Amino acid sequence: MTHLDHEIKRLKSNMLKMLLNVESQVEKTKKALIEFDKDLATEIRETEKRINGIELQIDSDCENIIALYSPVAVDLRFVLSIYKMNSDLERIADNVDAIASYILKQDQEFSKEIISQIGIVEMFNVCLNMLENIIEAYENEDTNLARKVYAMDKKLNKFDDEAIGILTPHFHDEPENLKKHLYVLSAVRKLERNGDLIKNVAEEIIFYVEALVLKHKGKRKRSENT
Repeated sequence: MTHLDHEIKRLKSNMLKMLLNVESQVEKTKKALIEFDKDLATEIRETEKRINGIELQIDSDCENIIALYSPVAVDLRFVLSIYKMNSDLERIADNVDAIASYILKQDQEFSKEIISQIGIVEMFNVCLNMLENIIEAYENEDTNLARKVYAMDKKLNKFDDEAIGILTPHFHDEPENLKKHLYVLSAVRKLERNGDLIKNVAEEIIFYVEALVLKHKGKRKRSENT
């Protein structure tokens, strides 16, 4: 194994760690919101610092690989894909960290009726299903699985489109209740945005893996001709 191969392997492992940490953050934020668990919300905010550290390490590793080893072809595509995926995953973590902050800003839990009508729990579940697909697609280099997130993202868009209509009748509520409703609306928007970011990650997996497949096909063709 060359030094470049070793660095690529380590980078791939660190990206899997990033994916699993982000998935865990989304799962915890769902639980914290449903149960109005401020202790868990505080944990989410603390864990965000660790995710930021992983992001910085991955960015540094990508830059060092390019500077020190001058990767080409599929290796370069992989490093560039990881660099972009890393940024999108950190933004997903930022979005759920913001939702955790909304929990900490409130003295009373959010309206269960509003939560149910808007379908925010279902939105969390869609995001988690998308992330599960992405993690499996990444580990198995499965582009068909990566593409499945596109249809899931449309469900998040539908929830987002309907949210304002559901909340509009409540905009004349007491100021304290109105503030909570606006936090819920903001949470919906952040989950919808997370769907877009997960789609971006899927596109980078496809970008890398399909180049790898083409590379292997090329090798087979050359061996057949020899």
